Amino acid sequence: MLCRLGARRGADAAADRRVDRASRLGRRHGLDLGRQSYPSRDGGSGRHRAHWLRPGHIEGVRVTTTARRKPLLSRVPADFVRAVLKGHSSLGLAFAAIIYLVCLTGSIAVFAHEFQRWETAGAPRLTSISPDAVQHALEAAIARVSGGAEHAYINLPTPDLPQASISVEKDHVQHGWIFDAAGNLVAPGDAPFSEFLTRLHINLHIPGSWGIFIVGLTGVALLSSLISGLLAHPRIFRDAFHLRLGGSRRLQEADLHNRIGIWALPFHVIVSLTGALLGLTTIIVGVLGMALFQGDTAKVYALFIPQAPKDDPRPAPIIDLRPMFPAVDRAAPGGRTDLILLEHPAEMGGAAMFNVQREDTRLSNYDAYAFDRTGKLYHHARSSENNLGERILGSIGKLHFGWFGGAAVKIAYALLGLGLTYLAAGGVTIWLARRGDKRNPAPGLERLWAATVWSQPVALAATALATAAALGGVSKQALIMIWAAVTLIILFSALRVEATALSLWLKRAAGVLLIATAPAHVLRFWPTDPVIWSVDVGLMACGGVLLWLARGAVVPPVPARSR
Repeated sequence: MLCRLGARRGADAAADRRVDRASRLGRRHGLDLGRQSYPSRDGGSGRHRAHWLRPGHIEGVRVTTTARRKPLLSRVPADFVRAVLKGHSSLGLAFAAIIYLVCLTGSIAVFAHEFQRWETAGAPRLTSISPDAVQHALEAAIARVSGGAEHAYINLPTPDLPQASISVEKDHVQHGWIFDAAGNLVAPGDAPFSEFLTRLHINLHIPGSWGIFIVGLTGVALLSSLISGLLAHPRIFRDAFHLRLGGSRRLQEADLHNRIGIWALPFHVIVSLTGALLGLTTIIVGVLGMALFQGDTAKVYALFIPQAPKDDPRPAPIIDLRPMFPAVDRAAPGGRTDLILLEHPAEMGGAAMFNVQREDTRLSNYDAYAFDRTGKLYHHARSSENNLGERILGSIGKLHFGWFGGAAVKIAYALLGLGLTYLAAGGVTIWLARRGDKRNPAPGLERLWAATVWSQPVALAATALATAAALGGVSKQALIMIWAAVTLIILFSALRVEATALSLWLKRAAGVLLIATAPAHVLRFWPTDPVIWSVDVGLMACGGVLLWLARGAVVPPVPARSR
């Protein structure tokens, strides 16, 4: 009896081992035993019934193919990933500082119109302006420069910037004023902080086309870094919500770097691509001129910019804009004129072009109507008639700066831009932390990078405080000098101060400067515009955030050890 029982148990165990080996073999080759349907033996009905198969139940077992292909990025060869990662690191290190500066200033430049209202808080607020007032302002501005104006630019009130201003160019020097509802010039039209900020983002205040070219290359480098970052991290989509916080500094920074990069990837691609196109316009136009017009770039620009009437430098009365307004209203009913450009307004060959924004949902929604001095319409370009290329070209600027969709879009662009700024700064931080983990630290580079990152909030806050506190006004050149001086002083301080202490003190300095800027501005202007108050509150909030980031024990500025 015992022998028979032992033989039965041995047979059952052998069967279990055979099924287990078959199961392992099936899994190895993409086959698995699972929930199968097979014809029932109950009455031979032919109906199918599902069963969970157990190891001992081997009758009626069928195996099905359940092989799963790996995701596309997971099938990238390891050698290729390592090569791309090395290139990603090299590209990021080479352009890190300039990418950081361009991204930081771009995040702030989203609110360029709000800052312009902030620094011209004493100007009259207008929602509309009459043609007579515009004509009076034009004549008064030309009289202020004693005639001979080459160009004039008239900005009419818009929802983002509810004020009217005029700028006249003579001998390649521009003179600007703000005018009221009657056309009287009531205040200087300069907005030095806004111009300083936007130009720092657009061309780094480098004269000529070199600055724009460098910023365009920065956009190309940023776009290349995004693409190489995706290829260098095959699991970046799978680990999109995986964060390792509170542990190793390198792993924490790497996870934040990768997560922010993937969460806002569409925004990063749009901003870098449009920035590259805007910055490399000169090269693109040059290539098109060589390919299509034997190097004549003027013909390329003529495809997008209307030609002025025949040049006639004979003196003439100032061009009369008043009869052109009704013509524009008839050509673009419901549109809003926000910019008038004038060529030689006091010559017989004078002309005026009206930029009219149409109230629709398209990003490229500007019409252009050009008149000669007699009021004859000689050119028009309607946005509704644009081809695909013209629509893309007209949308690039708005897409890049977020100047569409109102305040919500601007806030979203600013926050996403700060995330992109963090990516630029975090890449170098990860590289330095990796060197530290490999027992090959670079304290000198750590100090220099800390000074590079935190010098810019301090320098920009210093220029904002100078703008708010200067009773007699401050010029753009003075703001450039303040920014450059603060930046250089902080970079030189990195020679003697440890990175941790330097970062802490710079955060606190930037926070204090921003918080001081708001009351200085309020005491000077006491504005009534709610948008201006929101800018002051925003400055104080940013200062508070920086002080919160610098919370904790005080780290004394211990002289750095030379290594």
